[in-house]
Formats: sequence, C-alpha cells, structure tokens
Amino acid sequence: MYPSLNRTLVNGKKVEWRDFAALAHHFGYPGVDVDLGPAMKEGASQTKDFLASKALKPAVLGCPVNFREDESKFNDTLKDLPAAAKFAAEIGCPRMTTWVMPSFDAPKAEMWKLLRTRFGAIAKVLADHQVRFGLEYIGPLHLRKRFPHLFACTLSEMLALAREAGPNVGVLLDSWHWHHAGDTLADIESAGKDAIVHVQVADAPKLPPEEIRDNERLFAGEGVIDLKAFFATLQKIGYEDGVSPEVFGRGIKEMPLEEGARLGYNT
Repeated sequence: MYPSLNRTLVNGKKVEWRDFAALAHHFGYPGVDVDLGPAMKEGASQTKDFLASKALKPAVLGCPVNFREDESKFNDTLKDLPAAAKFAAEIGCPRMTTWVMPSFDAPKAEMWKLLRTRFGAIAKVLADHQVRFGLEYIGPLHLRKRFPHLFACTLSEMLALAREAGPNVGVLLDSWHWHHAGDTLADIESAGKDAIVHVQVADAPKLPPEEIRDNERLFAGEGVIDLKAFFATLQKIGYEDGVSPEVFGRGIKEMPLEEGARLGYNT
C-alpha cells in the first residue's frame, strides 16, 4: 500500500494538474490521484514521463461516464470512455472509480437493474483495456435517508452489484463509509484482495449517527475509527495499491494550500 494525494486535501483551491502532482512529490507521496481531463489533454506519453520525473505512481482515475442522468446523457458520455480507458492503461493506471448514492427516489429493484446494466456497459469498455472499475458505497445515515428508497450501502451489497456488472468490477473501499455503514473487518476479509480496486481513508468524530455529516470528516488518527485494524486487515488480504486520504471539511478550505496535503501525508 502507498499513500496518494487526493483533491479534497486542497479543497476550494484552484490548483492546476501538474502543480497538484508536484505538491504530492514535494511532501513525499509515492502516488497521486490523476486528473483525467487535464492529463488526457497532455497525452499519455507526456503524462507518463511527467509522473516518472516526480517519482509518482498514478493511483486512480475517476470514471468520466455520467450514469446518474437519462439514457441520452449516459450514452453520450459512454462514447468517450474507450479513449479514457486506453489512456488509463497507457499511463499504468488500470483503475477507474465512481460513487453510488445509498438512496434513490426509485425503488431498489428498479435502480439495481438500471445500474447493473449501465455499470456492465462501462465495465465492458474498460475490460478491453484491462482496466478495473471500482464502485464506492456511501455510509452516513443522513444520506441513506435522503431519498425514499434505500439502495446498496454496505460493502457486501455493493460487491454483489459489482460482481453482477462484470468480472473487472469491484469496490472502492473508504474507511469513512465502511465505519458508518456498520461494516466489519470480517467483511473486508470476506471481500478479499481481488474485490478492492482502490482505498480511501478518513476518520470520524465521536457523534451519534444522526449527527454525522458526510462533509465533516477528520484526518486519520483524529477520530474513533480503528484504522490500525482497518489497515492490518488490508495488509492481511494482500492489498497493494493506493490509499487516498479523502477529507472533506476539517477547515481545509481555510488552510494554506500546502497544509492539507501535509496533514494528509503525516497522518
């Protein structure tokens, strides 16, 4: 495992892609979350050479497909995926991820069928370039209750959807959501190494579930999540890829540019 700089650590600050990656290098991050759009504009060869010059591993890319709106929007954005998947493979980052709301206006069965189909179409394109696709589930209670119908909001449920979508589909495991979903270390062990595409980390304050808000997280070691056991379990199953500190809130917007990145690495 290795730490990777995530955009949330410079939240609200307009930092160009190369400057962002240079910030990761400055603080000693072995990896960086790659900004797909700007990096693709530079080209795969240039991006690969730039990352190598900074001794940075490309940890993960966001999936550019809009699966949240109507069929027309989905199909329009799906057309651009082959080029993005090819780029991911060429820079040595065969991992793309997205997040999935834990509740919807539509019933669970209806959304399951729709997302299984759409994620399956995405996975098929990614598989042509040996790229894996990670689905992130969301744990906090206020988001589970945001819409009338509860959806997949645990590791086991999201993994079930992933497996139905395709053999190259797994989960993005975030300690924050894992904790608030009520998941356990045994759930991580049961999922196994092959199921986890990427890992994110944040800590949680000691508050009742009703008072937890997704945009108020803590740096690792500042809260109540047993992250030592979390990472020991990841090590046990053989996880070897990036870990991105994803910390919303915590006063990062008011910090100097470098401070969030420094805290993310040091904790």
